[in-house]
Amino acid sequence: MRLSIERKPVKVYPDPKRVIARFFFNGEERAKEVIKKVLELSDQEVFSIISPLLQEYSKRHRNITKILARNCKRIKPCMDQIEVDYESLDKYQRLLIGSYFTHEYSIESAAFFNPSIVDDPDQSDLVEGEKRVIISFRAVGEGHISSVVFRRALIDRFNNITVMPAGNYIDEAEIIKNAVYNKKLFLKKAIESNIDTRIVNEVGDKLQDKFDYTVLRRLILDSKNLQEDDIMKLEYDKVLWLSDTYHEISFSRDTDISDRVIFPISEFERKGIEDARFVKFVKDDGSIIYYATYTAFDGAMIMPKLLQTTDFYDFKISPLHGTGAQNKNLALFPRKIKGRYAMMSRIDGWNNYLMYSDKITVWDKPVKLQQPQFSWEFIQIGNCGSPIETKDGWLIITHGVGPMRRYCLGASLLDLEDPSIEIGRLSEPLLIPNTDEREGYVPNVLYSCGSIIHNNTLIIPYGLSDYCSSFATVDLQLLLDKLKNSNAPIPIVNE
Repeated sequence: MRLSIERKPVKVYPDPKRVIARFFFNGEERAKEVIKKVLELSDQEVFSIISPLLQEYSKRHRNITKILARNCKRIKPCMDQIEVDYESLDKYQRLLIGSYFTHEYSIESAAFFNPSIVDDPDQSDLVEGEKRVIISFRAVGEGHISSVVFRRALIDRFNNITVMPAGNYIDEAEIIKNAVYNKKLFLKKAIESNIDTRIVNEVGDKLQDKFDYTVLRRLILDSKNLQEDDIMKLEYDKVLWLSDTYHEISFSRDTDISDRVIFPISEFERKGIEDARFVKFVKDDGSIIYYATYTAFDGAMIMPKLLQTTDFYDFKISPLHGTGAQNKNLALFPRKIKGRYAMMSRIDGWNNYLMYSDKITVWDKPVKLQQPQFSWEFIQIGNCGSPIETKDGWLIITHGVGPMRRYCLGASLLDLEDPSIEIGRLSEPLLIPNTDEREGYVPNVLYSCGSIIHNNTLIIPYGLSDYCSSFATVDLQLLLDKLKNSNAPIPIVNE
């Protein structure tokens, strides 16, 4: 007998009108020609072009003048090449030049799915039984580029869910490149990223054990300028692109959570930031930090990465290292187990693995935990977010892929002290795409990146065939009882 699961009527749809002003660059030669043409205009002509643009786009973007000025400054190297003094440009010239290197991008125009849910750090002014939550989504826009967007929601004591309306403006974070790099880990990641070993060895010989971005950039540019081979120049560029995968971002304090978008920054994630799995992590001293694992995609290669924040304004981002930090579906446990970090992964693409680490960014020695067992998961099994701690064990929401590439959600229970022990697994799916959910951008797919427990109820946000997201609930105790009484899973033999 299958569990009774309630689908909530709440649906969160993408808003294709939500656009962000992005930097646009069409090559150095074209940029230099544009700069020259703008400088040929009279002051009156410059003002007559930029003034109506500011009036029009100020209604669509927060502080459009700041965006245009910033994008103008980003092409200062092109100005230097044609001996244009950036400092001598007046305000309107800078804004007009910046406008030619800016374009609008609709971040939610194609798809909106794979939600993850965590407690909002702000739980003030609520009545008993209520919880405020933050939901992250994978939003897909033009060119199939994915980014992370957020919504705030309120769950009442009856588990009714109200998703707050999204704001009208979208804000891109300020990028802070002040990372201090560990040479050994950095060079190892460079090799894993298929950067030419000759370049990696050359750079490694010139770096200290610890170095910062400024030192690396100066070294790379000096070496690149001595190189005549364009292919080798590209390899030097790749080292700088890799350094961009370590950074911090900071959002303005006057933004709503729905205004903040984490957009691809480095070349190694230029095709998207995929499937962020947020977790509220309790540190040894009882303090709270939010982590998210996600997949960076450059169009050919994927790179697992870690994001961390305490307030959803300031984020630190770094790649994950090690033999266990491969493929997709990495999900961090919400606390240490026996003094070590614990993570689930799917390094081979179709089985779930378990691994431990003393360092949150280094993961090795993954051990196979689960393999497909039932017909609805024969193609692959994976996690749908971080494990959830209950009195009976670690609750894992899984996804299984079966015939006709149909994705269903399942559930498993792992031992609290030793998660390598699987106590039980549902033999039937917990949630299957129904008639109303199977049609969309990617048909027949239900998927989630994280669930939450509230009022003794498991609340699962999930994407519906990638075109929108919704919620389902199930009585927690009934689910745990079902898992404890399920047939023992087939044991894994790890060679």
